[in-house]
Amino acid sequence: MPKGPNDGGFSQYTGLAFLLPVSALVGWGMGYGLDKLFHTAFLQYVFLFLGIVAGMIEAVRESQQP
Repeated sequence: MPKGPNDGGFSQYTGLAFLLPVSALVGWGMGYGLDKLFHTAFLQYVFLFLGIVAGMIEAVRESQQP
């Protein structure tokens, strides 16, 4: 993410703050939709876990960029 001349990395840290909750919400939403589609009751938890893991991986990648 390119830094502006005066933001001091604020935009990068703001993005990281929203990354994990949004990825978890997206994962849960996908699982919820698939649960309704296939009449199951476990996919929302599987996709919630996958969303959290994906958010953590992306947060680590973003925090390691110079």
